[in-house]
Amino acid sequence: MKSTRTITTAIAMSLLAFGATAQEYSFRFQSSDPAGNPNFEYQVGWTEVLKEMTDGKVAVEMLPVGTIVDYKETLDAVGAGLIDGHICDTSYFAGKDPAFGLIANPVGAWSDPAQMIDFVENGGGAELMRELQEPYGVYFIGVSTPGLEAFVSKVPLDGVDDLKGVKMRSPEGPIANVFRAAGAAPVNLPASEVYTALDKGVIDAADYSVFSVNQEVGMNEIASHPVYPGFHSLPLVEVSMNKAKWEALPEDIQKAFYDSVKVFQETQVGGLMERDQAAVAAAEAEGITVHDWSAEERAKFRGLAQEEWKSLSEGSPMAQKVYETLTAYLTENGLLN
Repeated sequence: MKSTRTITTAIAMSLLAFGATAQEYSFRFQSSDPAGNPNFEYQVGWTEVLKEMTDGKVAVEMLPVGTIVDYKETLDAVGAGLIDGHICDTSYFAGKDPAFGLIANPVGAWSDPAQMIDFVENGGGAELMRELQEPYGVYFIGVSTPGLEAFVSKVPLDGVDDLKGVKMRSPEGPIANVFRAAGAAPVNLPASEVYTALDKGVIDAADYSVFSVNQEVGMNEIASHPVYPGFHSLPLVEVSMNKAKWEALPEDIQKAFYDSVKVFQETQVGGLMERDQAAVAAAEAEGITVHDWSAEERAKFRGLAQEEWKSLSEGSPMAQKVYETLTAYLTENGLLN
């Protein structure tokens, strides 16, 4: 008869063996968002969904922005194996190839997150992302987005013509160029100075963040004519990982990655949309006038943006390919009319 000590040791060894079998893959992903940010919390939630879908075989540690490398360096870091993957706004890599910026945030293209997601999943976007990332040793798994950014404004804006002469905060580059074409006067300010600049009348409007964030930080109180849903900016947020490590995974684990990213996407988009809608209701209750542009005005802004897309397309062969695929998708779906 075995002693109690022998039985206890055997159980302990079995548990250790089970634990080793249960967690077969361990990865570190870095986010382009800080800890505590709603986007980061959804990303942490994705790691939990993936773990559950794989019965504990896959564990992903989600690191906040800047933990290992700067947010603009994660593409190279993933390819080099310094981190295993990242979740970030693809436009951060526009300096490497304008195609990254064009596919990540074609100014004015999207009026709803579902449109951008369908382009990626069914309109050739995913294939373009994989071709873009191939030289870096990175593999694109799937897409999400925090949604359409709202537009902060102290003056009523109901269409493109109302942008004429408006002093507005905008980052330099494609977005500023399109607003300039619409007759606005873009000013490049850091995010930390936007509230004060609006409050003191240095600017009339601002490209800042999604509606709920704008509401939480008091932007809508001093600029009481926000535009929602936004008409200008909807970022493509990618979930990607080291290509060699991806290819080493068995098909069932790869499928779990695909499926869990889809859950993450639906949870983030739906959750932040609910958050925005609640913030809109709160703003309207405070007497803030929320402006929603008509489909015709959105199309007019998109028409101005097309010239900027074309300009970007001339920057590289891949940018041209993105431009052709994007405009074909928009045309086929009646979004350029």
